[in-house]
Formats: sequence, C-alpha cells, structure tokens
Amino acid sequence: MPYDTQPAYDRLIFELSSPGRVAYSLPELDVPVADVRARLPAGALRREAPALPEVSELDLVRHYSRLSQMNYGLDTHFYPLGSCTMKYNPKINEDMARLAGFARLHPLTPESLSQGALRLMYELASMLAEIAGMDAVSLQPAAGAQGELAGVLMIRAYHRSKGEHRTKVLVPDSAHGTNPASTAIAGYEVVQLRSNQNGEVDLGELGRHLGDDVAAFMITMPNTLGMFEARIVEIIEMCHARGVQVYMDGANLNAILGITRPGDLGFDVCHFNLHKTFTTPHGGGGPGAGPVGVKAHLEPFLPVPVVTKTDAAYALDWKRPRSIGKLQAFQGNFGMLVRAYAYIRTMGGDGLRAVSENAVLNANYVLKRLAAQYDPATPGYCMHECVVSARRQKKLGVSAMDIAKRLLDLGFYAPSTYFPLIVEEALMIEPTETESKETLDAFCEAMLRIAKEAEESPAVIHEAPVTTPVRRLDQTKAAREPNLRWRTSP
Repeated sequence: MPYDTQPAYDRLIFELSSPGRVAYSLPELDVPVADVRARLPAGALRREAPALPEVSELDLVRHYSRLSQMNYGLDTHFYPLGSCTMKYNPKINEDMARLAGFARLHPLTPESLSQGALRLMYELASMLAEIAGMDAVSLQPAAGAQGELAGVLMIRAYHRSKGEHRTKVLVPDSAHGTNPASTAIAGYEVVQLRSNQNGEVDLGELGRHLGDDVAAFMITMPNTLGMFEARIVEIIEMCHARGVQVYMDGANLNAILGITRPGDLGFDVCHFNLHKTFTTPHGGGGPGAGPVGVKAHLEPFLPVPVVTKTDAAYALDWKRPRSIGKLQAFQGNFGMLVRAYAYIRTMGGDGLRAVSENAVLNANYVLKRLAAQYDPATPGYCMHECVVSARRQKKLGVSAMDIAKRLLDLGFYAPSTYFPLIVEEALMIEPTETESKETLDAFCEAMLRIAKEAEESPAVIHEAPVTTPVRRLDQTKAAREPNLRWRTSP
C-alpha cells in the first residue's frame, strides 16, 4: 500500500506509545537475578527511569517497516551521487560475508583457529596490490579518509627515515575535502594549487610550489571533474625529481579498473574505497573500508599487524620496527573484506575492466544527453562521472539546489551539488556501470524536464519537493539547530 495512504502511522514512536504496552515476550530467567542498582556506583544511576516508548510488537514492526519505506535506497531507486559510487551490490557477496566461519569469528580467536580469515586477508591484499600495481597493501584503514591518513603518515615516516623534515603537502583545488583534512591531521601545511581552465593540474602552478619542503602531492585520479589527467606521468616525474611522494586518492578507481594501474603511472601510494569500488555497502554514514597500497620503498612503514604467509601457516606480524603503528583491529571491517574478496574473485580481470568501461560509457551517455540544456564543466569526454553546470538555469532564478529538490519529486535521488567548488552551480552525476539505458534515459528526461520548467514554470521547482514525507526545509536552521530530543508535552 502506498505510503501516503497511511497517515495514522506518520508519527514518532513516542506518539504511538501507551503505558503498559510491551513489544517483547521472554521466558523466565533460569539463573540468579541480581539487583543492578546494588552493583553500580550511585553516580551512575538514574534518578528516574528513562522515558522510553511503550508499544505493542505489531506497532513496533509497522513503525520501523514504514520508516524503511520512507528511505531511499539502491535496491529500489537510481542513486546518481557523483564521486561516491552508489552502485548495486550483488547479493551473493552478502551471503559470503554471513558465512558462519567468518561472521561468527570471535575477535580474540587465536591465529591457529583463524587460518581461513588470515588467508582471505592475505590473498585480498595481494589481489589489490596486483590491481593497483603496488608492492604491498594494508587492509587496516576503516575508511578512505583513514587510508589517506595512513598513507600520509607512511610518507612522513619515510622522509624522516632519510633525515628530511618536510612540512608541506600540495593539493589541487578540485580535491576531495578529506585530502587537506588528512594531511592537516598528519601535521602538514596544506598548499592548494589552482587548476587550469580545463580543470586539470596546472603544471606551471605545480612547478612553482615544488621544493625541498614539500613531502607529497595528493591528487584524485580521475579527478573530481571526471577527467583523466592526460599529463599525469609528467606530473609525477616533476614531483619525484624533487623527492616529493605522489599520493593517488582512489575514490574514483571505478573508472580505471583493468585499464591502467596507479603503480604503473608512477604513484607511490593509493587507497582503495572497498565500500565504493568493490561491492561492499556504502551509505548512511558507513560502513567503510579503505585499504592503502604502497610501493616497495614505503612497505617497511605499513601499520601493524601485517598478515604474512609461511610454508606452515598464515600469521600476524606485530614486530615491524619502522611501522607507523596500529590503526585499528581487522575485525571492525572484516565483513567488508570478505565481500570485496568475493567480488574480485568472481569478476576476474576482464570483469573488472568491464566495470570501468561500462561506467565510462554510461557517464558519457548522460553527459551527451544533458549537454543541450546544461553546460558541461569541461570540454570533451569524461570518465566514470560527468559534471554539468546549471548556470543557464541560475540566470532564470533556478539553482542547482532547486534542481536537486525537484528531482526528488520526479523519483530520483539528486546528484552531488556544488562540487567540485571550482564549477559554478555544479551537478556531479555518476551513473555507475550497473544502471541500464532505460534508467539513464528516465533520469535524463527528468533533468531535461526540469530545464524546461525553469524556463516556463519555475514556481514548480521552487516549491519542490512536494511528494516526499518532509517538504523543503530551512537547511541552515536544520543544520545549526537540529531538534533531536523527544520531550513530552507540559
């Protein structure tokens, strides 16, 4: 039954509450019962019971089921969130992550009883290294940003091992926000480089900033405009000539799998977003997994532990004197490692190449269809994502944000808006390799319809969304003054 025909359940769980209702039924305990209040210090005890809702099991199930129907997800809708690769994940890989030997493995299980898990991690690291043309991979980072931090810390340790104290990291102005954040956390001064008119690295700008005080140059490949840096080899050679390490943000690896390898291009470090490129879930604030790959000269600085293999068994090596230390335990994201392992083994080399080829084809198809009404951010072809500008619509009083809101009424999640910052009224669209031509056509028709509405009936756009459970909010107020606490009426 459609959501909007059931207003009776458009209420908070607290509003469904009635004293005395219980949503659970448990057997009597067969062990001694202790009064918890006698075992906790007085300062840790509540003065009164928490005001939790009291509902029946049926109301509880209906409430959360309806909330799930209000959510927007990949299993039901197209999700063109540029630069975040919100793509369909094969369900078989979810089954692999649920295998009892993996899903129920206790974090403190000894190595002798964890050989299957250790083997999977060892082989996954080897496969990722092969895919990226790197010499070693750490699976520890729990997200892409943590992979960045690990990579920058290894670069710092490498320079210090040579007696060098470099203080700066160069980052293009089109970079993901995590790039400057990660480098700043690592203790470096972030130097932003202006892109040229085509949205690529300006070699003159790069050359002016390269010096003996620069530790690394961080760049996304393809860049955030969805473009492959045509002069990347020259860029890397310029950096290496000054002793500067080059880091590749692997957030857009979905565009080059099986086509080229970061290590072959000359990159010293790159991270992998398993939660984007290799089938693991993405969205809702997590989970994430961001393994980082390095060339041989940085391998001694990998975080511990490192999974090793001998003739007898797989093991965890904790004794690496030059390591940057421990980031986290593997157990936190092991399920994601299992999914990525299953995906890579299933796809194989040809399959991974097809991922990128189809992603690039889909993005260029969308770009071509929208170019009549929206200005492409850069000339020529794009890679796995395209960026268009709504500057024409802005002149008519319709902003990129207005377009994003209107798309919700037409059944589509919005693309990324206003990123990269160097594009006026930017809309970044990533269709991914898994979407059909019919879906892309429907999305493009919606975008073209909005462009026509901007000319003929902009009021329709300004009122959007009108079909969603929540209408257009005061976004500034919602961000700065969120109402997150239930309070009973006086």
